[in-house]
Amino acid sequence: MPIGIPSLGVPELVLILLILLIIFGPSKIPEIARNLGLAVKELRNSISGESEASSTQQAKKNAGGEKEEKG
Repeated sequence: MPIGIPSLGVPELVLILLILLIIFGPSKIPEIARNLGLAVKELRNSISGESEASSTQQAKKNAGGEKEEKG
């Protein structure tokens, strides 16, 4: 393990979650988790070179091709 990067175990994660619960309250935790999940998803998409716009364009292109084949 590289020097300077501490590992987080279960006790540390529980302590962090407890502090977040105290600071934000139980009603905000799901919203924060949802936003964090969306941020991670966007980061993964940007790293892999995929974007929502290109996948939407590809879906429209595929849907248009299927319509032409049927017609």
